[in-house]
Amino acid sequence: MRRFEARNPANLLLTVGDNDYTKSPGAFRDNWNRSFGWLREAEIGVAGALGNHDVEVEAGRYQFELLQMPGPRYRRKVGNVELFVLNSNAVDDAQTRWLAGALKTSRARWKIAVFHHPAFTCGAYRAHPGVVARWVPLLERHRVRLVLSGHDHNYQRFAARRGVTYVVHGGGGAHLYPLESCPSFYPRRVVGRALHGWLYLRATERALVVKAIGPAGRSRDAFSIYP
Repeated sequence: MRRFEARNPANLLLTVGDNDYTKSPGAFRDNWNRSFGWLREAEIGVAGALGNHDVEVEAGRYQFELLQMPGPRYRRKVGNVELFVLNSNAVDDAQTRWLAGALKTSRARWKIAVFHHPAFTCGAYRAHPGVVARWVPLLERHRVRLVLSGHDHNYQRFAARRGVTYVVHGGGGAHLYPLESCPSFYPRRVVGRALHGWLYLRATERALVVKAIGPAGRSRDAFSIYP
């Protein structure tokens, strides 16, 4: 990733949860600095989301400083993009009200929602019922264009549903999960692969360009979203 970023400059590293499997704040700190300590020198910010493994210790609070998280949910502006980072371990009334208010007041060109448990996925897991019932209607109503999640250890991209494109990428490094067929009521899955890697996003006024990058730095999928 560091070599890729040297050729493709980035402003922010965004995580989609399950940042730590060790259940040890000290081990997490050492592992993060070993893998991503170079971000400070490169002046690249970080925005983290919490996964189900992250909240097993201290409700994930030990990660907040390194991942530059003001809390388990927050909004972050990067140029013409606004990120709405949610804690899908607690899809409750309070967080849903917060999301509704944050989306309503946003004037960003591009709105991107980020949370760990996918609205739609067809691998080791299926749709998170709370996310589908509570958050998906808000994302569609307020013109969120991209939703990023993890949890399933594979890569899946779904056709836009009412203007919202859902992407699952859980291939950050842990063992991969096989893909399965999707239920008929899901949006159509355009791409599904069991692969490691990361996403590279570039936002202009005219398009949001997204690439799925493999460990060797080569693109494995690419698509664009338009206003």
